[in-house]
Amino acid sequence: MINNINKTCVLLVNLGTPKSPKTSDVRKYLFQFLNDKRVIDLPWIIRKILVNLIIVPFRAPKSAKVYKEVWTKDGSPIIYHTKNLTKKLNKSLGDNFHVEYAMRYKNPSIQNALEKIKSKKPRQIIIIPLFPQYASATNGSVIEEVMKNIKKWWVIPEINFISQFYNEKLFLDAFADKGRKYKIKDYDEIIFSFHGLPERHVDKVYENSLCEDNDCEKGITKLNYFCYKATCYETAKQIAKRLKIKKSDYIVSFQSRLDNKWLRPFSDEIIRKKGREGSKKILCFSPSFVADCLETIIEIGDEYQEIFEKYGGDKVQLVESLNDSEKWVECLKKMVLERTINKN
Repeated sequence: MINNINKTCVLLVNLGTPKSPKTSDVRKYLFQFLNDKRVIDLPWIIRKILVNLIIVPFRAPKSAKVYKEVWTKDGSPIIYHTKNLTKKLNKSLGDNFHVEYAMRYKNPSIQNALEKIKSKKPRQIIIIPLFPQYASATNGSVIEEVMKNIKKWWVIPEINFISQFYNEKLFLDAFADKGRKYKIKDYDEIIFSFHGLPERHVDKVYENSLCEDNDCEKGITKLNYFCYKATCYETAKQIAKRLKIKKSDYIVSFQSRLDNKWLRPFSDEIIRKKGREGSKKILCFSPSFVADCLETIIEIGDEYQEIFEKYGGDKVQLVESLNDSEKWVECLKKMVLERTINKN
């Protein structure tokens, strides 16, 4: 029997979820999430006032109602999809590996997951933030939190961070496979809707210029390799290529904005516009999410459907996310094995 120590350990990290759909639990989750300086990158005192006195008190009751709509006996979708993915990856990698999962905000916490990993006395830890396109507010926050915990260890093993994977072949293939379940030609519009970010977040990637100066819609360069907007456009381009969708036949947009100084075009405005123009059926991909969650199930599946109907459309069809699909497991396995230092 293989010893339970000295394995290569893998940590999958997704965004997070409240403990329950109760308003009190949602409030605690939002406090932790929105007080992250990488999420709301404003001076400390301004962030505290904005989050604790304005955003959370108003947003928590509304968010709690939405969480109740998607909550199951297994918890929120992001929890059970990530849990199932972890089990499948553990099984696929075999006895020389151990896989844990964590949430950046609330539980299971990164700290607790790392303590479990530490007990295995690993030779190597591979950290995978489950966000395909790098953003400081997601991948960067996960990496910082992991380092904050591991720096306290006496023995620090080999650590590998996968900071983004939007260009992984199997990741793109997996999303294309999801799209193949639908007859593309039956839809008037194809939309790739990514989670939005404040414009200032992507501008910070560049030292002496702004995102808008770097033609991020046209392709990846040395300068924009970590630009969220550039990698979103490249993700859409590569999935569309696999599905034989011409560039002129799809739209890249951004959802979930908090104000108008976020990346454009806005997904909800595109939905309204297409409804007014007479479109009846929209197929919507969401390739910044590897697990279905509020932003896909409710925002796209329900809210955008209501908007589209209001403006004359019939159907917004959400393409299911990767969740715990076999090709997605295969993709993660490949990424892990490519970075494993002890092949035996």
